[in-house]
Amino acid sequence: MRSKPLLNLPLFTSFPAFFLAFFLTFFLALTTITASAQTISISDTVLKMPLAEDVSMDDAVDSMKLRANALNFKLVAELPLSKELEAMGVESGRIGIYQFCDARIANEMLQFNPDFAAYLPCRIALIEDTDGKAWLVTLDLGKIIPGANLPPELMEKAELVRDNIESIMTAGANGDL
Repeated sequence: MRSKPLLNLPLFTSFPAFFLAFFLTFFLALTTITASAQTISISDTVLKMPLAEDVSMDDAVDSMKLRANALNFKLVAELPLSKELEAMGVESGRIGIYQFCDARIANEMLQFNPDFAAYLPCRIALIEDTDGKAWLVTLDLGKIIPGANLPPELMEKAELVRDNIESIMTAGANGDL
């Protein structure tokens, strides 16, 4: 006596065809996800400004601090990474990370979505590349904000933060005291 399929549905009567269809669908989905992930490079996610030729790195830091103060952004941390590397016997150009924050806006963002903690505080790195050229680098908030699904009042504040961070960087890059 011949056994009957458990369910009399075309899907289950032809298991090899089902498996092949499932595998092809999975493979196409995975290929699409992988292809879209590969289109984003790290340089697409940052805002990078060179220091003007006549601006020293110390002047850039002073200018960023002054502009942040004028915008009511607090310098909440300063990490002299190159000094740490030097203490470990590792040669590097200058690397400093400066973290700025408007605590009220940060709190509102966290109340809306705790995931914003990953972006706090706003960081600007001052780096000296292998050619001795100084750069200011930060996360490009202009690319992050549109996908945040913020209500209008928070969107306005997020854009203010973006504009202020860019203003702080511009002041540093130009040595505006």
